[in-house]
Amino acid sequence: MKIVATNIGERKEVTWENIKVVTGIFKFPVDEPVFLDTDDVKGDTICDRENHGGINQAIYGYSLKHYEYWKPFYPNLDWSLGIFGENLTIDDLDETKIHVGDTFKVGEAILEATLQRNPCYKLGIRFDDMKIVKQFWNTTFCGVYFKVLQTGFVKTGDEFVTIKTFLENPTIADLLIKNKKEKGL
Repeated sequence: MKIVATNIGERKEVTWENIKVVTGIFKFPVDEPVFLDTDDVKGDTICDRENHGGINQAIYGYSLKHYEYWKPFYPNLDWSLGIFGENLTIDDLDETKIHVGDTFKVGEAILEATLQRNPCYKLGIRFDDMKIVKQFWNTTFCGVYFKVLQTGFVKTGDEFVTIKTFLENPTIADLLIKNKKEKGL
């Protein structure tokens, strides 16, 4: 696995169903290295700290390979890396093969896979189409949240080097499927 883009977002106010919503999901690639801190990526905006950021959701990674799956559904969308709200776009991130607790050295940082991403309406706002939320739930292409065990800079081109794998733990995809069942979706 290798980083193909590091993405940062700014606070953005949008109108959704006649309500003003503040979001940080509009992330775009940056050319300089980004600092992965214990709670978030330095310089990235997180507007909903209840559901994003923090120790177990400090960094969100999404696979570039998943983009090819989604593009036919949204052919008129202005596709840009970071469109899923990910901090790190990774060439081949496979949620069915990454287990909770798996740890990786990437750049100066050490990351631990912790959770799946559950989609919310802000993903629909980003795509300008609420259908994406249900479609997202119906795949295992949820992306991976990481805990930062060692802070540090990462940049485009940095490789994920596996430190430890926990095959006995559920995969990130398993967590998404379990959560979907618990929510009755």
